[in-house]
Parts: sequence; structure tokens; C-alpha cells
Amino acid sequence: MELNTQPLQGPVRSAASVVMLRDGVNGLEVFLLKRHGLSDVLGGVYVFPGGKVDADDAMPQLQARLDQPASALHAALGEPELDEVEAAALHVAALREAFEETGVLYAQGAGAQQAANAWGLLRQGHSFHGILETMSLRLQASRLQPWSRWITPVIGAVVRKRFDTRFFLAPVPEGQLARHDDHEATESVWLTPRSALQQYWDGTIALAPPQILSLAHLSRHAGIASALAEARGRLPPTIRPESFEEDGTRVICYPGDGQHSERERALPAPTRLHHRDRRLEPTLGFEAFFAD
Repeated sequence: MELNTQPLQGPVRSAASVVMLRDGVNGLEVFLLKRHGLSDVLGGVYVFPGGKVDADDAMPQLQARLDQPASALHAALGEPELDEVEAAALHVAALREAFEETGVLYAQGAGAQQAANAWGLLRQGHSFHGILETMSLRLQASRLQPWSRWITPVIGAVVRKRFDTRFFLAPVPEGQLARHDDHEATESVWLTPRSALQQYWDGTIALAPPQILSLAHLSRHAGIASALAEARGRLPPTIRPESFEEDGTRVICYPGDGQHSERERALPAPTRLHHRDRRLEPTLGFEAFFAD
């Protein structure tokens, strides 16, 4: 994976991503999608479901289908610079992208059959709002737990566009099956955070920095309940990566690192990743992902 060494141009796009969780036999598991290799954003990389916020996500009639008021969603994000409509649109975008990319439908009373029916309507060309209206569904924004916010750096990014992405934790509804759409994503997998990082280390899968450090963070939790409890106990941290050159190597650092402009640590994960042999790795190697 290469890092951009030239400043990125263009606007910062608002985006939302859902870290879908389940409790497996070996502990907490996370759902990852492999982006299509021809995608202009992280092609071939394993990511959490998500995408940019669309204008329709702010439609009053669509936001009216959320099971929580916009004021509560705004408060949960802890971003006073946002207005309530923007906060609600981020939640709509997260729920919409999760459905469009995985078939998982976070809606009241929606089981496996309802999700399958809705997925069929999507494949027929129906809009997300149209599907909700046709099936009289109410979206469960209450299933989304704000977790973190990542802003693409100007230099040292692995993408050529800048995003301001809010990440949400969300257990998969009982009975529903997450899968890839064979369009934007070509493969999908459930893995424990440690297994995902091991596969990344071995070169089996590719990961971007938000996924790498988010997985390191989640590896501290044995199950869904623990991860959600931690997220509920604090406002989502904002991560603005910064980069510098050290001995001819590009280094990306994060809040709490000695080279970062923000001194307070944002995540229980390494504060520095070195770009070596097309891989981003902690200073002290693989086990540093899990060190306190």
C-alpha cells in the first residue's frame, strides 16, 4: 500500500461507516468487505461498510423514519459545529450504506425475510427511501453507537480524496445475514480483530489506517457488550493523522504521539505507524498492536 506524498486537493467529503459486530465462538468478530479492485477509493482493501453522505440522506421524509429525534443523534456525536439535520443525515447514511453494501437492514421488526425482500427491491432499482415507504419500515438509528471520527490527512493518506468519516458500532440484527454485493465489494469475511490484523501482517489482506487502528482498539474487547459499554461512556474521539519523514521512512502519527500536535491520546492503540515494504506497522512490531 502506497502513501500519497503530495498534498491532496479538493473538498473534504462527509462519510459514515458501520463497524458491524457479532459474538463468535472465539470472541468478538468484525465484518469486513473487500472493495472492488477498480474502485477509486481503497480498491482491493478490506474495509468496514460505509460511504459518503448523499443529499437524499437529509430529506425530511427520510429522517422522519428514524427511531430517535435528531436532537438526540446530534448530542451523541458531540460535534457542536454540526446542525441537527447534518447529524441525522450521518446516521441515515450509515444505515443506508450498511444495507446497500451488505443487505443488513437496521429497521424495527425487520428479520431475515424482510431484509431479503428489501434487498430484492434494491436490486430492482428502488431507492432506499422508496423501499422504506413500500415496506412501512422505521430505521433503527438507536442500533448505531457513535465510536470515532477520522479525518483524512492532507499528506500521507492512502486515498486520493479526503473524507470526514464517522464510525459507528452496530451489532448485526439477530437472524440477518451480512454479505457483499458483488459490485462495490467482491469478498467479505467475519474475523476477530486479532485474526484480521494477523492476516494483514501476513499479507493475506490489505487494510487502511482507520481499519488497522480500529481493529487494534477492538481487540481489547471480549464481546459486543464490552465494546458498546466503552463507546457509550465517552464522546467519539476525533483522529487527525499527521505524518513526517524519519530516516527516509514515512511515519503516520496519531493523537498522543510525541510528534503529533495533539498531546492527548485518542485510542488504546499504537500512536505511530511506519510505512515499510508497502505495509504500515507499529514501531515495535506486530504485538505492539495489542500492548497497553
